[in-house]
Amino acid sequence: MTTAATEDTVRAALATVTDPEIGRPITDLGMVKSIRVAEDGSVDVAIYLTTAGCPLRTEITQRVTKAVADVPGTGAVRVELDVMNDEQRTELRRGLRGDSEPVIPFAQPGSLTRVYAIASGKGGVGKSSVTVNLAAALADRGLKVGVLDADIYGHSIPRMMGTEAKPTQVDSMIMPPASHGVKIISIAMFTSGNTPVVWRGPMLHRALQQFLADVFWGDLDVLLLDLPPGTGDVAISIAQLIPGAEILVVTTPQTAAAEVAERAGAIALQTRQRVCGVVENMSWLTLPDGGRMEVFGAGGGEQVAARLTRAVGSDVPLLGQIPLDPALREAGDAGIPIVLSAPDSPTGSALRAIADRLAVRKRGLAGMSLGIDTTRHL
Repeated sequence: MTTAATEDTVRAALATVTDPEIGRPITDLGMVKSIRVAEDGSVDVAIYLTTAGCPLRTEITQRVTKAVADVPGTGAVRVELDVMNDEQRTELRRGLRGDSEPVIPFAQPGSLTRVYAIASGKGGVGKSSVTVNLAAALADRGLKVGVLDADIYGHSIPRMMGTEAKPTQVDSMIMPPASHGVKIISIAMFTSGNTPVVWRGPMLHRALQQFLADVFWGDLDVLLLDLPPGTGDVAISIAQLIPGAEILVVTTPQTAAAEVAERAGAIALQTRQRVCGVVENMSWLTLPDGGRMEVFGAGGGEQVAARLTRAVGSDVPLLGQIPLDPALREAGDAGIPIVLSAPDSPTGSALRAIADRLAVRKRGLAGMSLGIDTTRHL
């Protein structure tokens, strides 16, 4: 004989339903408004949404319906959606962030999130392609990953991750949308169409500060920052806002590109950041007969890694070489990173291997400049 469903068993089932944006049980977030179990076993559940325009209302409804329907003795399940009022949203924000002023969680002493700033000396080397593929590969391994599109002028991450979703604001807290299991924030989500961003340095710094402090990232394992090319305002701001961020340099094999990329990595000497490695993109083109054509020359990645190793005084490895592959560009345009669409291809495998090396790295002071002057003064 099947035991009839009760309010307690339904509530226990709802405790297994997580909010897609926050990643916590809806029962802990105060999202369950009411539960009513009728004599015939049918269940009516009322759920609070954080905002009226919640983009994930359908997904939340589906998760709630499935969880309740799986309770033994349950008949028809009806889900009603309501919207939190201002007081409830404030209480939710306090529950998640507390009453203190927003802080950058990744800059706190106890933070265990590994932060990688993906840098390049010049544009066009595939830095954003590397960023989205590393993010997707790390998330596919089961890690909790976020990407901050710090290239304010040349933002491209949302398109390459295949999302047009907008962030949800809860009180003064911003909930980032997710795609392919990766949380994403970009200035593109706050502008209309392809409107250019025309800001000076202080505005860039403030935007980055808000993206890091006002956005509720949750408990991330890895945060990737897609930096603009060069060593300008954004690179300096990131060093100030997240001193523990590590620099990953992307270059092509071309000597001219490698020399410029070396400058992007050498900024660590001034900002006292760690350079965790170099990625060489567009290393070769595989020909129909299986041969290789080195379109942009050879040796640029090794050159950058060797010179940065000497400059910073610690090992800066060449983490991997990525072939020149039209499928990589096509995957970016389609919004499905090649590590997901073609994981076993040479390009997908190369990117996954780099992600694997980043995923197993341990945190520590090795390679971090401590700002100590070792020159003897006589």
